[in-house]
Amino acid sequence: MRRAQILTLQTAVAAIGLLLWHLASSTHVFGNPKIVAFFFANPLAVGQKIVQWFASGTIWYHLWITLTEALLAFVFGALGGVLFGFWFARKPLVAAVFDPYVKAANALPRVVLAPIFALWFGLGIWSKVALGFTLVFFIVFFNVYQGVKEVSQTILSNARMLGMSERQLLRHVYLPSALSWVFSSLHTSVGFAVVGAVVGEYLGSAAGLGYLIQQAEGVFDVTGVFAGMFVLMAFVLIVDWLVTLVEQHLLSWRKA
Repeated sequence: MRRAQILTLQTAVAAIGLLLWHLASSTHVFGNPKIVAFFFANPLAVGQKIVQWFASGTIWYHLWITLTEALLAFVFGALGGVLFGFWFARKPLVAAVFDPYVKAANALPRVVLAPIFALWFGLGIWSKVALGFTLVFFIVFFNVYQGVKEVSQTILSNARMLGMSERQLLRHVYLPSALSWVFSSLHTSVGFAVVGAVVGEYLGSAAGLGYLIQQAEGVFDVTGVFAGMFVLMAFVLIVDWLVTLVEQHLLSWRKA
């Protein structure tokens, strides 16, 4: 299927969803529209709220704060996950010793860690970065670890027979094999990095998209809550698109 057809279908799905939402909150097709609008807002009002935020310029500062927190969490978490994933995969003894501790750390609820990070790092950006890091790190770590372990033993044997050193194996065998796993995890991690930043802002901050949503919830402004969520979703899609561009460039050798 062509890209234009896929884009058309995606647009159609969004249009149908918005139309049903508008009908439910503005007409009696699905019941009392006032009740629906009270709980789910109205798409036109949400759109007006978003336009108002961008027109007045108030949203840019909050977007910048959330972007900074999410980007730092994403970069640090991805780098840590890649490095430790490769290390554990290449050192079976290290992986065997630390396996229960890694799984135990991954099992900790991140919401429980958020107040601890706020206590350690304060209510600035670093408590949000730490929370996002814990979300990104384990996703990338387990994917990289599995990707390196999945390298064909036949290819490894042939490469060693041809005289490849460990550094050459890492560059020409392990890394290309793991890249698909890495970028698969990065697509997931983009959303989790933003989630970590927003949840941290929601629990305690003075700026950011999470702060906007929390303030809107505090006064039962459902329109503001939905507006914040839509801006957040658009923000994640843009970042994910940038990751896709990098992936296409680095994995241009891979068959489509």
